[in-house]
Amino acid sequence: MILEPLGAVVLGLALAWVALRSLPDRLPPRRTVFTTGALGALFGVFLMHSVMGPGHLAAVLIGAVSVGAVTLSLLVRPRSRNGLGRSAAA
Repeated sequence: MILEPLGAVVLGLALAWVALRSLPDRLPPRRTVFTTGALGALFGVFLMHSVMGPGHLAAVLIGAVSVGAVTLSLLVRPRSRNGLGRSAAA
C-alpha cells in the first residue's frame, strides 16, 4: 500500500522535471511545477486505487502518471507573440 503513493510521488516529480526541461520558458516557477506534479500524481493514485482496488500496482501507477501529466498541462502558458521567432517589426 505504501508503494503506490511513494511511487506516484517519484513519478510525478520525474514528470515535472521532464516538463521543466522541455518547456522552461512556458511554465511557472520550478517549485510550483514540482509541487503540482507530485500532488497531481498523488491524486491520480488515490483515484485509480479507488476505481481499480488493491493488487493492480502497474495500472494504478500508469493512471497516476496520466493524471499528473494532465495536471501539469494546465500550468503551460501560451507562447508570447514576440517569442515566435519573428522580429517585432515584421
